[in-house]
Amino acid sequence: MSINIGTATNATAYDRVKLARDNSRPTGIDYIKHIFTNFIELHGDRRYADDPAVVGGIAELDGSPVTVIAIEKGHTAKERAHRNFGAPHPEGYRKALRLMKQAEKFGRPVICLIDTSGAYCGISAEERGQGQAIAENLTEMTTLCVPIISILIGEGGSGGALALAVADRVWMLQNAVYSVISPEGCASILWKDSSKAAAAAARLRLTAEDAKSLGIIEKILSEKEIGKKEFYDRIRALLTEEIKKLSSDIDLINKRYDRFRRIGVNTETKEQL
Repeated sequence: MSINIGTATNATAYDRVKLARDNSRPTGIDYIKHIFTNFIELHGDRRYADDPAVVGGIAELDGSPVTVIAIEKGHTAKERAHRNFGAPHPEGYRKALRLMKQAEKFGRPVICLIDTSGAYCGISAEERGQGQAIAENLTEMTTLCVPIISILIGEGGSGGALALAVADRVWMLQNAVYSVISPEGCASILWKDSSKAAAAAARLRLTAEDAKSLGIIEKILSEKEIGKKEFYDRIRALLTEEIKKLSSDIDLINKRYDRFRRIGVNTETKEQL
């Protein structure tokens, strides 16, 4: 990577945002190539079109079948334009949901790799029901009868990220970010000045450490040797182990529901009441 990960431990929140956006950072397709085998990509939402910003299909994880869904940004300018800079259209989310329901039918765990500044907010997306597509994903994922693990590998922006993050386990890479809005967007709303993005980032609590302390995620993944074989091997081992645990849980849906109900609960206030 062009930014030294080793110096990121003491980085500011906005430094983390820059790291999450770095175009040499591994994208969803990189993870699919190096962690999974026999990946077969499936296309289309069966309603309108195929969205290149969302890549999904069937693969094997240490010999076991899984469904993998990734929001893909691309690396080069040409790739990023083709992938709409990782901003999915409604058909991308509908494709993801189609693959999740297919996984449920055949008993395959679902693994989502998230890297987006947010869902595409253009007129065409609104005309095709962007809000409804995201809402349907949120609803359906709460009751999906197979294990779901979501990993934020870069940016996790607003409902565009959450639409693939209603999972049994949500993990973040060390320098990934997860926020309701981008720092620039937040600064533009609060101060009418996007140049105050660094100040906004500091207040948004968007780092992996923040998310862990708030109970939004379960695990922070070290970025030591990011992009190298050792890095991908470590994540593969963690996924394999966690899926084995989740697959044997007969109360998966209720625990997933409780997981999200606990987020934001002030335990001190609850005890006093």
